[in-house]
Amino acid sequence: MKKINLLYALGVALAMGSTVSSHAQELKEFYGRPTNWRAYDQTGINQFETKKTADIPFEGPRFRIGAGFTQQWQNLKHENPGSAVKLYPLASGFMTSQANLYTDVQLADGIRLNVTSYLSARHHNETWVKGGYIQFDKLPFKSAFFNKLMENVTVKVGHMEINYGDAHFRRSDGGQTLYNPFADNYIVDAFTTEIGGEAYYQKNGFIGMLGVTGGMIKGNVDSVDGNAMANGKPVIADKNGNRNPSIYGKLGYDNKVAENVRLRVTGSYYHNSSSAGSGLTLYGSQSTGDRTGSNYQEVMETASAGTANAWSGRTGPGFSKKLDAAMFNAFVKAGGLEFFGSYENASGYAKTESVKRHMKQTALDLVYRFGKAENLFVGARYNTAKIGLANVTTAPVITYNGDVTIDRTAFAAGWFLTKSVLLKGEYVTQKYKDYPTASVFNNGKFNGVVIEAVVGF
Repeated sequence: MKKINLLYALGVALAMGSTVSSHAQELKEFYGRPTNWRAYDQTGINQFETKKTADIPFEGPRFRIGAGFTQQWQNLKHENPGSAVKLYPLASGFMTSQANLYTDVQLADGIRLNVTSYLSARHHNETWVKGGYIQFDKLPFKSAFFNKLMENVTVKVGHMEINYGDAHFRRSDGGQTLYNPFADNYIVDAFTTEIGGEAYYQKNGFIGMLGVTGGMIKGNVDSVDGNAMANGKPVIADKNGNRNPSIYGKLGYDNKVAENVRLRVTGSYYHNSSSAGSGLTLYGSQSTGDRTGSNYQEVMETASAGTANAWSGRTGPGFSKKLDAAMFNAFVKAGGLEFFGSYENASGYAKTESVKRHMKQTALDLVYRFGKAENLFVGARYNTAKIGLANVTTAPVITYNGDVTIDRTAFAAGWFLTKSVLLKGEYVTQKYKDYPTASVFNNGKFNGVVIEAVVGF
């Protein structure tokens, strides 16, 4: 009897082991990175639009979880001599850790899904979905015409980070700061998520893209005019309240021009003739398209207001109603030496305005990567923005304070311990010019050191 029980137990164990092994093998085949995809570790640096080449053959659906984590320590000082407004006192210390979660799924051959969540950020300490999209590099039906077309065409549809300009490919995004050799993004951070679609054409290094979105950071189905009534007629909440789509595009070239030399030049344009509700957020200030926040904490602030001061050190023109913007970018990589330049010119106004204001921004990055697999780098950045401010007295009457200028100089260094682990530091100086005496930014300045420990996989 004992011998029979022993044989029975052995048989059950073998059967269970075979089942577990089978499931483990199935899981191994199911779990893996998709094709036409940008990696979240060091191998994703200096990648812009995803390539058309499918580097992994399709053998069935695949699923992948990735993440970006950043822990930061800062020692910044700020001052505004001559201003009538006092600044909040700063001390050195750690910022709250930031974290992103990435879910990528290869749904079918040439079709992948992405969903990105902010697990913790300066503006949203709680979990918050950034957005998601489906990308088509192939179509799921047989057609000689469409098969040929999709050799060069990519289509993205969803609630996603829009592809305006090239600077957003090198920026810090919540916990994912690995792509950015510096601590923070540009002074005016051109970034937002909108609902719509983008179509790309790529061939022999030439790139063309056309995008159309709803023009707002979130969905809206309400009437712009609302439902208030007066004398039996609807009350128009906003006489200039038409909600129009955003139309934007990009043209460029990205290819090797000599041995070990890569050149990329692009021009992008964004247009929206009228937004409503929460308004346009591409160039925001407090109502910004970036829902994570900056990496300079509490600088040039009058109080420690937590999430309300999430974008310290940045600014925006507040073009929430109407916007025309252009960005021109150049990227050159010769061996380990990289240059990235950005020039922006935008005009628009807010809902309470009737006259256009203007904004210009220039940024120049020079980075040298060296060591085994370019695991070490040093870099320098100069960034300046000139913005026409508006002082609203009685809407829609607008009086102008004139143009203000903000200049930033930053020096950075970093070390990739592995492809997924980065330690980087930055010394930054930022100065505010031509602000009125009543402004907290009058003769303002901040400078100091920021150190970040980063994981991306």
